[in-house]
Amino acid sequence: MDNEAVQPIAGASDARAARTGKVIRIGLLVVAAGLVCVFAAAFWINPYAPDGTPRTMATHTQLGMPPCNFVVMTSKPCPACGMTTSFALLVRGDVLASMRANWAGTIIAVLWAFTLVWAVASGIAGRTLFIPRGRGELVLTLTVGVVLALVLMRWVGVLISG
Repeated sequence: MDNEAVQPIAGASDARAARTGKVIRIGLLVVAAGLVCVFAAAFWINPYAPDGTPRTMATHTQLGMPPCNFVVMTSKPCPACGMTTSFALLVRGDVLASMRANWAGTIIAVLWAFTLVWAVASGIAGRTLFIPRGRGELVLTLTVGVVLALVLMRWVGVLISG
């Protein structure tokens, strides 16, 4: 037996890379489509009371969803209370009212707006732009961790302030 290294079948890695590229491209465009739906819902919702003052929560009920169970049971807001309202206010350019409704929601909406543009651009390019190969999981984990920490910090602040 000689010591020659086993050579891969010619073109096998190219075919796998093409399939992976297609899967990534489709996945990115699905993410973009989902985010378009989120922002479309935010545009559809009316975040203002009849007198024109910005609401701070419960606008998700305009989508046919029930009131927040956490609020119903405890009379305290849940970590996500005000996020739908925050998105709806932000897409109308009412940044301060959006932050009053849920400042973590404002940050998430801005992050998702950038993600939408990035997902479309990456989908068109066929690769994840600005993220080094093999680092996608790390970037996603860190992003989710930071967002979760912000949501929980905001919630603790709301609970402490009464």
